Amino acid sequence: MATTPLIFITGGVRSGKSHFAEQLTKQLCSDGQQLVYIATGVAFDDEMARRIAHHKKLRAGDGWQTIEHPTDFSTLRQRLPAHAVVLWDCATTWLGNECYDDAAWQSPQRLRVRIDAMKQAIDDMRHAQIPLVIVSNEMLDAPIPSFEETTVYTRTLGELHQWFVQQATIAIEMEYGYKKIWKGAAHFEKQFI
Repeated sequence: MATTPLIFITGGVRSGKSHFAEQLTKQLCSDGQQLVYIATGVAFDDEMARRIAHHKKLRAGDGWQTIEHPTDFSTLRQRLPAHAVVLWDCATTWLGNECYDDAAWQSPQRLRVRIDAMKQAIDDMRHAQIPLVIVSNEMLDAPIPSFEETTVYTRTLGELHQWFVQQATIAIEMEYGYKKIWKGAAHFEKQFI
């Protein structure tokens, strides 16, 4: 049985990672499969609400089904179509939401439960042969501010990135529209070139 793709893409703001991820996800999708976009953006103000609605409308016109935030990963598998190809954009926003929702960063156990549910959902998708592309923002190169919540968020994000790369068949870093394949270059070339 062929390995079900799990592609992890990270990069800076405006690096082109989200557009690149959408194109890869479409290439993974074959006849009879449904493109599913897990969107973790939150409409904190009217401008963000308009942006979310605009992008959701564009995706719908392009054949995507969107699962919006808040994403409860404990029920995600049941919400997916039987033959899905999934793009999750992005893990960074999801973690920020989880850390600051009810100040979960103050409760390591509560945050761990949510992270474990997310990891279990990814494992379930892999076992169900559902291709998955995960997008996340790169880590800060600057020293971490001394605020406790920022320290917890940054440390946790680093741990998640390591886990994503371990699970991934392909790991890519995007900068300025260019890609660096850190894992699975041969697999990438075979499938996408």
